Amino acid sequence: MNLTRQDWIRLALPLLALLVAIIFAIGMVSYAQTYSHDLDQKRQQQEQQLMQARSRLQSSGQERESIIKYLPIYQRLIQQGFIGEERRIEWVDALRNIHQREHLFGIRYSIGAQAPYSLSYIANPAPFSLYRSVMTLELPMLHEGDILLLLDQLRQTQPAAFLPRDCIITRNGTLTVPLSLTPTLNAACELDWLSLRESENGVKP
Repeated sequence: MNLTRQDWIRLALPLLALLVAIIFAIGMVSYAQTYSHDLDQKRQQQEQQLMQARSRLQSSGQERESIIKYLPIYQRLIQQGFIGEERRIEWVDALRNIHQREHLFGIRYSIGAQAPYSLSYIANPAPFSLYRSVMTLELPMLHEGDILLLLDQLRQTQPAAFLPRDCIITRNGTLTVPLSLTPTLNAACELDWLSLRESENGVKP
């Protein structure tokens, strides 16, 4: 069947309408696909936000439980002087009181500068940093029990944490029994006074 020029003229308008309809249909399908994709992305974002909100809610509940559980311990450590600034005056007062109460020979001491410290069994104390100050003690003694008595009394009367690091005992003079109460031994000891301080940005120095 051969179409004449007049036939093509008569079919031009319907063909143009069909072409416009096809283009419109393609556009609607493309828009629908794009709209569906956008809705899917928004749905996924909302699901992620919901999961994050649930996670924050659960985390906040766990943090609240941890605070309730550990706050009394934290406050007690602050009162004992283990967390926060050092209380060197209290250390010295404790030594003087023990010296007077137990009638020990004169105690000589010195305290070094505070410095960062690490212990193998305290691997990561974040958000705190562990510090120590080394105290050097020299104690003339009548017998070995004097230094044990001093350390024991210091541990009982001073709640701050300290660790005896080194102690050397030397004998004064001969092995003869003295006729009066005079020192026969001398102890030179080093104590590590420990404390925790909050790190800046939770990073250890």
